[in-house]
Amino acid sequence: MVRDTRPGADPGPHLQPVLDALDDEDCRRIIRRLDEPLTAGEVSEECGIPTSTAYRKLDLLSEAQLLAEGVEVRQDGHHATRYRTDFEEVIVSLAEDRNLGVAIERPADDAADRLASMWSEVRRGTDQ
Repeated sequence: MVRDTRPGADPGPHLQPVLDALDDEDCRRIIRRLDEPLTAGEVSEECGIPTSTAYRKLDLLSEAQLLAEGVEVRQDGHHATRYRTDFEEVIVSLAEDRNLGVAIERPADDAADRLASMWSEVRRGTDQ
């Protein structure tokens, strides 16, 4: 496990969005079902929740930095976003100043993930 050290990665999650996501039963059900990347429609089917609810819960999990999104490029031009869990541990801690903090332990990126991340950074730089 590694802390998130990806280029351009957010400096860290905020406590409340993480707690909100983990306190939500639908979000926990989605996490349990994401043993492989799924589209929002597939999440809806797998979890037995309406598609609109699946999108809201995926947004909640993404805001908490617990999901990663990838694009599935299709030949028909209708690309699909696939979601996968992007953590191995969530650690809530009590700091010396008695405030709560949160850290997310992430799986180590493989070569394909690093290449996709670099390509995303290059594309972001050319879009500006």
